[in-house]
This record gives sequence, C-alpha cells and structure tokens, in this order.
Amino acid sequence: MPKATWNGTVIAQADVKEVQHVEGNIYFPPHAVERSHLRDSTTHTVCPWKGICSYYDVLVDDQVNKDAAWFYPACKPEAKHIEGYVAFWKGVKVE
Repeated sequence: MPKATWNGTVIAQADVKEVQHVEGNIYFPPHAVERSHLRDSTTHTVCPWKGICSYYDVLVDDQVNKDAAWFYPACKPEAKHIEGYVAFWKGVKVE
C-alpha cells in the first residue's frame, strides 16, 4: 500500500490500485490525502502536456515543508487521469 510520510507522519495512503504513476512520481487520489497536513500555496508552474500545476505546503506539528506537494486542478486531455491527484517531493518519503 503506497504511502507518503514526512517527519514520521503519514500524509497520504492508498490502495495500490488507486494511485497513478506518471514520470516516476506516485499520484495519490484526493480522498487518500490527509488534508489537515496540507495548506494551499500561491506557487504555480506549467507542464506542457499536463497543464497548470498548483502546490501545497506540507504541515506537521509546527514544521512547514514549502511546496512539497503538487496537483493539477484542471489537466489537459492527455493527463485527465491524474486531475486532482496529489504527488510529493522535497523530503516527503513515498514508498
């Protein structure tokens, strides 16, 4: 069962059938992510084939991992299967 953890806290966990693998990243479905550990970020980037990417800061206790999670709120047609799914980086361990 894939899960994402940071500082010993599980941020996301899903059945292997529910996650999507894209470009070496695991994308968790929205319902598998613990929203209390995420805060909207003002950061946005653009992927030529997926679309506009939005970010979350990851929060655990009093610590903040800026822009450590990302998602595509409105994907281009080629990436619709990950629309709204959340991926992690910047020290968030995904296994």
